[in-house]
Parts: sequence; structure tokens; C-alpha cells
Amino acid sequence: MSLRDIGRHIGQLAIVGFDGHVVPADLKALAKEFDLAGVIFFARNVAEPAQVAELSRESKELARELPLWVSVDQEGGRVARFRRPFTEWPPMIALGRSGDEGLAERFALALAAELKAVGINLDYTPVLDVFTNPKNTVIGDRAFSERAEEVSRFGRVVIRVLQENGIAACGKHFPGHGDTIADSHHELPLVEHGPDRIRRVELLPFKAAIEEKVAAIMTAHVLVPAFDEEKPATLAPSIVDGLLKRELGFDGPVLSDDLEMKAVASRYDIAEASVGAIAAGCDGLLLCGGSQERQATALEALIRAVEQERLPLKRVEDAMARQRRAKERFLAGRREEKQPPLADVLGRGEHQAIAEEMARFL
Repeated sequence: MSLRDIGRHIGQLAIVGFDGHVVPADLKALAKEFDLAGVIFFARNVAEPAQVAELSRESKELARELPLWVSVDQEGGRVARFRRPFTEWPPMIALGRSGDEGLAERFALALAAELKAVGINLDYTPVLDVFTNPKNTVIGDRAFSERAEEVSRFGRVVIRVLQENGIAACGKHFPGHGDTIADSHHELPLVEHGPDRIRRVELLPFKAAIEEKVAAIMTAHVLVPAFDEEKPATLAPSIVDGLLKRELGFDGPVLSDDLEMKAVASRYDIAEASVGAIAAGCDGLLLCGGSQERQATALEALIRAVEQERLPLKRVEDAMARQRRAKERFLAGRREEKQPPLADVLGRGEHQAIAEEMARFL
């Protein structure tokens, strides 16, 4: 790619948030200038289901050469951007405690149906962290289990069923956020284990997800001195490129967790964090705040870093190629299926019965 091409398409390395219930003019301008990879919805973007479906349609119209990811954090439990009349799912620890893969399949099938009904094509789930520290409130019941083998087993099921039913899955938070105490939304958590333990426990579910051909993997804003004594995992080449890509062989796009979380933002400005994450091996940046000006700052910093040869052109080309391959696999050439009426899908009795069955294991 030429430097001009990089400048025109650098937004393919960013999935961005915004404010409001419609696509704002500033976001349209950002997409026109930089060619965005996708958008992410939060509760602030949700009024009611028909509006979400229309927002998804409007967001997809921002696409230039490649379709857009229209994404959301819809795990269940505490992390769910869509509430009633969507089905409100119990936290994933319920599935782990059930021991029932069939229940996990039915859950993932129902989740996929509700997300597709409102135009979502990428869900930041499943959580692949192993809940080995009971003081860890930020992960806690979001994890399937305190045992790596069970997290691997249920992670595989959720990934397979979501992806067979049109929803790209994103496993998180690499290389593992399960044995921490601090909340990376507010400060930088520490993972104190040595490399042997991390490979034996924390990495096991990610290996399983890679074998299941998970669409994407999200990094964690955690400090792992066993692999890098200074940088959070998201900004550490030894972790993103070395451990995830080279050692584990993941060939899909690696997405950063939100670069506006304080674990990163309190130490690096948005420009420095964005360049650092791509240089470390991330292939997409989550920029979840509502400021398109800050998002433009991040993308302009990437362009300058390439021009000044601080960020290798080959690294950016590889990141864009990974995004393109994932979009070709999940989005390109697919007709938008005619969806049944939202009232026939969201919160339907069958889905409620699955949620109630899961809740019995809490």
C-alpha cells in the first residue's frame, strides 16, 4: 500500500463509539475521511429495539470498500447493553456451573437470533478469563468457571454456535484478566504469575478459541511482568505479537480493549496509545468514547507514525489484511436476511425459558 492508501483507509484499524440514538454528523464525516472498520453500541445508543435496528442499518451505510462491524458487548449478567424487551441473560458462570453444553448451545443460538434481529454482526463475547481470584470483582461471574478446562469447553460452544449463526465472536481478555484485583476501567491491574502458570492456565481457553476459529481476540489492559515489566498487555509486543500471534498462532484480528479506559489513558495520551497498540500487534483499536475529535486524533497519529517510520508500513498492512480477511469471512457478499418482526424474536418465551433454566445454577 502507498502512504496515500494508508491515509485514506487508516480507519479500518478503528471501531468507534458515539453518542445518541442516530449516527451523528461528526461520525459520518469521520467515516468519509478515514474509512472506519466499525462502530460499537452502548446503552447510550439504545432507546428501543426498532431504533437499534435502524441505527444498525444507518451505521452500515458508513461503509466504503468493506462492510462495517456493528458491534456490542452483550455477554449476559452485568455486561449487557440491551435490556428488556431483549432477553436478560444470567451471567456466564451459570453455564459453567450447569455443566450442560446443550444449554450453552441453546443460549448462544438465542443470543445470536436476538442480535441479528437488530443488525449486530460482532459480539465481544465470550469472556475467556479463568476466575481463579475470588477478590476479582471486574470479571467475577462474567467468567464461565474457575477451572481453565471448563472455560475452554464452554467458550468453544458459544463461539461455534454464535459464528454458525451469523455473529462473529471475540474472545477476551488476552492474556487473562481472571486473577487480578484492580479494575482496568479505573487502574492498571497486575498479573503476578510466572510464564509457566500463565501458559498452563490463563492461555488454555484462548488456545481452545483459536482452534474453534474465533473471529477476533481482545487484549487486556493488565500488566504481566512475566512477559513485559513496563507496558500493559495491549501495548506489549512480547504479548500481542509474540505470545498470541507467534506462539499461539492466532491469524485473525487482535482488537484492543477500549483505549479510553484509565488503565491505559492515565498513562498514555490517545495518540501514543493508538500507535503503541498497533505497533505491539493489535489490528484494531476500540475507541469507545463519544468524541469523534479524539478518534480523529488517534487516526491522524497513526498516519504520522507511518510517515515518520515510527510505525512500520508492513505492520499496518498486516493489520488491514487481517481485518479484511475477517470481514470477507463473516460479512462480505452476505445479503441482509429479512428478519422476522422484532416482537417475535426479542424476549420470546423460548428464550426466557433458557434464561430461567440458566438462573437455577446461580
